[in-house]
Amino acid sequence: MTRTALITGSTSGIGLVIAREFARAGYQLIFNGLEPDGERIAAETVAPFGVRYRYFSTDLRNPAGIRKMVEDGLDTFGAVEVLINNAGIQYVSPVEDFPENKWNDLLSVHLSAAFHLSKALFPSMKKKQYGRIINISSAHGLIASPYKSAYVAAKHGLTGLTKTLAMEGGAFGITANAICPGYVLTPLVEKQIPEQMQVHGMSRPEVIEKIFLKEHAVKEFITPEAIAATALFLADSAAAPYISGAAIAVDAGWTAH
Repeated sequence: MTRTALITGSTSGIGLVIAREFARAGYQLIFNGLEPDGERIAAETVAPFGVRYRYFSTDLRNPAGIRKMVEDGLDTFGAVEVLINNAGIQYVSPVEDFPENKWNDLLSVHLSAAFHLSKALFPSMKKKQYGRIINISSAHGLIASPYKSAYVAAKHGLTGLTKTLAMEGGAFGITANAICPGYVLTPLVEKQIPEQMQVHGMSRPEVIEKIFLKEHAVKEFITPEAIAATALFLADSAAAPYISGAAIAVDAGWTAH
């Protein structure tokens, strides 16, 4: 049986690696991302595996655009069995200086978009009596760090939304889980390294060791491939039918403190 996965933020970073691994596993894909060459990225990602795909440059701050993406995806593929809410942005600031527009953007992309996508796909998943919702949360969906009020609030909210979706979907064959990574060396994190170097007056190796990997028990960045493998496991109908409502820490031991 060929299944379809909709993956947000899937033209770069973690999402692109997840998309590649799902294509390798034979899934049809709905890509979403804001890269100017997103269509090319999507085409090149699926080319080695011969699976069907569609690409949407939908801005996830726009609920109407989200609904249209889902409608078009369902028209193309008939069903979307797997939803992976992965798209993310970041902004770091003391709470008293945190720009309100940045707060709104972070909550829209990380939390509200996951709600709108889940809401739009729940009816078709219920009708099919099958669905997998996988939210890429964060270790910051379990614990907090300073200067990341919007990100931490959104990711904690995403963890809570995951649990509610699991409760509502369980009777209809729908599971919902959150993956909570530690630091993954993505473009989002790469952008923060020079910022942290400037703030702390440290070299790049010092920032990586003393800031980013400080709380990791395993002193390495998480790989996107590890996140993709976890997502594939949760999407598998035979491997993980009874895992639902979980917040799974893939964080090199960070939240074990």
